[in-house]
Amino acid sequence: MSLLLLALGLVMIFEGLVYALAPSFLERMLEMLRQMPEGAVRQIGLLVVVAGLILVWVAFQVGI
Repeated sequence: MSLLLLALGLVMIFEGLVYALAPSFLERMLEMLRQMPEGAVRQIGLLVVVAGLILVWVAFQVGI
């Protein structure tokens, strides 16, 4: 449970940093996403999920 809370906390920190440090960049990225076809956005989402899974696997292999 503590590992899940750690992961959620880290996600919130990074998300918050994007909003705090680069709000205009975030707005441009959201506008680009709105203009992309839905299928392309889904593919990007799936690639990010796979990358996240790989990072979690590597973290467990190294020994958190």
